[in-house]
Amino acid sequence: MILNETVSLLENLYWITFLAVVASSASGVLKAGSKQLDLFGVIIIAVATGLGGGSLRDMLLDRPVFWIQDQMFFIASIASAVVMFLMARLVHISSKRFLIADAAGLATFGVAGTLVSLMAGAPALISSFMGVMTGTMGGIFRDVLCNEQPVVFSSPLYATVSWAGSLLFIGFLYLEIDITISAVCAGLLIFITRLLAIHYDIGLPKFRFKP
Repeated sequence: MILNETVSLLENLYWITFLAVVASSASGVLKAGSKQLDLFGVIIIAVATGLGGGSLRDMLLDRPVFWIQDQMFFIASIASAVVMFLMARLVHISSKRFLIADAAGLATFGVAGTLVSLMAGAPALISSFMGVMTGTMGGIFRDVLCNEQPVVFSSPLYATVSWAGSLLFIGFLYLEIDITISAVCAGLLIFITRLLAIHYDIGLPKFRFKP
């Protein structure tokens, strides 16, 4: 399945990616805040979180890295970091709030990564996994830089809901449902299911040896 680049499609992709960068960068700031980093450290974590997954996706697809091609994404990541840094000094924000921003970034980047991969001509299954990678790698970079075990490896239904949402998005496109409606529905599925999994602590079985 290959999507032709139309003005409407590119515009949808731009704004989905923009929202993903802002949300993911904000989650990076909130996580870095628990480590008491200075402003520069917070910005580095935010940029790695907001731009890391999409960068790896673009390099694997052999296409121009999105934030190097359009610096507005880089600016949005830094702006999100600075705003959250200042807000934390004025308003009480629980450090656990990063999970909400992280879920929003997971949802939007999952859809954006899938869409970019389809436009690049990748097979449907590979495109869905590229969506997962785009949504999760930024969080992995964030957690590694914060010297913590990545959330994706232990937190309730993280990459699983991202993959389900990416596959649902592709399914909607095969059914020729409007791409905006498809993106919103798939993104909401990822976001809401992720929050429900956190709230009810729903996860996949963990590996263990038989006693």
